[in-house]
Amino acid sequence: MKQATSVFYISAAILVLLVAIGVIAPAGLEQGTDYVQSLMTDTFGWYYLIAVTAFVGVCIYLLVSPLGRIKLGKQDDKPDYSRPTWLAMLFSAGVGIGLVFYGAYEPINHYAVSSPTGETGTETAAREAMQFTFFHWGVHAWAVYGLVAMSLAYFMFRRGEPALISSTLTPVLGRHTKGPIGKTIDIVAVLATVIGVATSLGFGAVQINGGLSYLFGLPSNILTQFIIILIVTVMFMASALSGLDKGIRILSNVNMILAAALCVVVFAFGASLFTLNLFTDSLGRYLQNFITMSFRIAPLNPENREWINGWTIFYWAWWISWSPFVGIFIARVSKGRTIREFVAYVLLAPSLIGFIWFSVFGGSAIALERNGTAMLSQLVAEETLFGMLATYPWGTAISILAIGLIAIFFVTSADSGTFVLGMMTTGGNQNPNNILKATWGIMLTAMALVLLYSGGLQALQNMMIISAFPFSFVIIAMAVSLIKVLNKDSHEMGPSKRKPPKKAEAQV
Repeated sequence: MKQATSVFYISAAILVLLVAIGVIAPAGLEQGTDYVQSLMTDTFGWYYLIAVTAFVGVCIYLLVSPLGRIKLGKQDDKPDYSRPTWLAMLFSAGVGIGLVFYGAYEPINHYAVSSPTGETGTETAAREAMQFTFFHWGVHAWAVYGLVAMSLAYFMFRRGEPALISSTLTPVLGRHTKGPIGKTIDIVAVLATVIGVATSLGFGAVQINGGLSYLFGLPSNILTQFIIILIVTVMFMASALSGLDKGIRILSNVNMILAAALCVVVFAFGASLFTLNLFTDSLGRYLQNFITMSFRIAPLNPENREWINGWTIFYWAWWISWSPFVGIFIARVSKGRTIREFVAYVLLAPSLIGFIWFSVFGGSAIALERNGTAMLSQLVAEETLFGMLATYPWGTAISILAIGLIAIFFVTSADSGTFVLGMMTTGGNQNPNNILKATWGIMLTAMALVLLYSGGLQALQNMMIISAFPFSFVIIAMAVSLIKVLNKDSHEMGPSKRKPPKKAEAQV
């Protein structure tokens, strides 16, 4: 295939094998992934917590250090996109479907089903529900994305390296980045990306199915999800083939508008004052307990440890497995930003938007559960949002809007995924050809379907945790490499130049 490198053929062969196993022996794939996932979370849970928190530390260091003045590009480069469009694109790629899927479900689950500390249905459970939701979707997630994206953008635009994960490791690996070691790293990144994006597509298909089932009684099964994925595949393929500046840019802005509209409607018709109070209180608790939550592993409490494995470790693995995809995409649209501006926006702006989102949807869900209006905790995960919206005026219309938002997030995630995978498997070509993007679109669809077929949401989670583990070591190497090269380049640039004082001021 034109432009395709050996990374494409090897990655595709491994993925075809996985798909074949899932079709021929779905039970075996589910059992195998479940065993490996349990082994990893039980044995290496501590490692995930330390690694992701270390990524946060690196980002904060780059934010406040003199290195922050360096640009992701040449010093005279200007950004390609306005700040609102840039923020919309990185936000849509970075959270997408997950934000809608978990918006009401995660807080209500922490409150009424499985509390972080084991006490459900209380005021303490309500506070902890939002505090830990903020923790899972806040700075830690965006530090993983930001570190990978920053490394890629710097080597792409400042040093002229191809858009490959291996290219960012030249200061650490030297000439080995061009050989088998570099290709292996790129293959690991491709596999993590495919599994991470396919997992999100699976979540999206399940929730669209859940909404249609709740509203119109459509069967909730693999056949319906198969049809949904096929329909959306046609949509995202059309978008992907239209290019970055048309499809993804336009859809990202539409996403933000629809998400904002849905959020405003839920806030206006929901428990508005309770939401505002809960947001304020939860933000304070999140900041106050940031360090404690970052290293919480519960070694003496098996029940709490099981909760951490199922939620926190799952999320850290999700962010890591998504990071090559989101990182390359964010890097591609971040040329011309200073490191300080990049870190400030990527860490803080999406986190704050996410906190507002979860406060509105999670706060409304908890309020409904507390006053007995709707027992949302008794619904399956994919129907929680629609059960909540059913209590609102024009609930059906709002639910249809929510399904539309999920579908567009679905398209955006898959669209961005095919674009990034095309870059990763053509030696870093920033404009991969349409045939390659279409091939990856089909592969993403096949993987999502196989994972759903072999074990539903649990199989999706298992594969993501497994794929994230090897790539976490790559991110550590990327952090070391980036700091090493930034210190070198900063030294060559010399101290930051400041304007000399005016004569009148100097005489005073």
